[in-house]
Amino acid sequence: MYTIDDLNYLMARLRKPDTGCPWDLKQTLISINDSTIEEAYELVDALQQSFAHNGKADQQVLEELGDVLFQVIFYAQLAKEEGSFQFADIVHVLCEKLIRRHPHVFPDRELYAEHSEPVSEAEVKRQWEQIKAEERAEKAQLQQQSAGFFDDLPRALPALKRAQKIQKRAANIGFDWPNAVAALSKIDEELAELKQALDTQDAAASEQELADLIFSCVNVARHLQADAESLLEQANQKFMRRFGYIEAQLAQQGTSLEQASLVEMDSLWEQAKRQPES
Repeated sequence: MYTIDDLNYLMARLRKPDTGCPWDLKQTLISINDSTIEEAYELVDALQQSFAHNGKADQQVLEELGDVLFQVIFYAQLAKEEGSFQFADIVHVLCEKLIRRHPHVFPDRELYAEHSEPVSEAEVKRQWEQIKAEERAEKAQLQQQSAGFFDDLPRALPALKRAQKIQKRAANIGFDWPNAVAALSKIDEELAELKQALDTQDAAASEQELADLIFSCVNVARHLQADAESLLEQANQKFMRRFGYIEAQLAQQGTSLEQASLVEMDSLWEQAKRQPES
């Protein structure tokens, strides 16, 4: 079995001048960002498909986990070449962070020390928020600037996930609707404002009000303890299933999507809605 040391050696070989891989040699810490995002999404997709079919991780999940690990190894090699850090430093900092963030598991920040009494979930949550606030303040101090409440939220997150994290953090200090029904009233308000902007044919205002409406929908999803990103993907899949029904029915009739009229497609769409969801 190959080891993590073998993988680090392999990565160094790929980046070795003259005898390495031409594509790998051209890459930088920034140029592989898109690949990192893509690999993360492919892993999530493999996990969802695997559990839907088998109820457990399969070979595809194993391979996608390897692809994500390779991204970490790639960044480590690039950083090592520029003298910033190496893979061992990543492991060390990660362990240090996890130990610091789990004082209920590792007393006195010692890896091999153990608590004698269990800690409640409420206390864990309180500790977590306190630790995160301390980390934000420490990071801001290192950067010689004030610690903004949302400064550490990754900008590269999908917008729906970022919105949900923003709202959750605001809710943690009491800035929130009391429940989903109350949050729903904000949707009504934003929808009315969007209609007004559309009536005045103000394109910029319409876009802004639509953005506010989407943000409000995310808030309702959060109150329902649902993930907005996952909900939208469910809607994507439902739309594609129903559209696939239209396509299949038209094919049986000897016609195509391009040849069908909107009336025909609308009629088949209503039929598709009555089909049992798989």
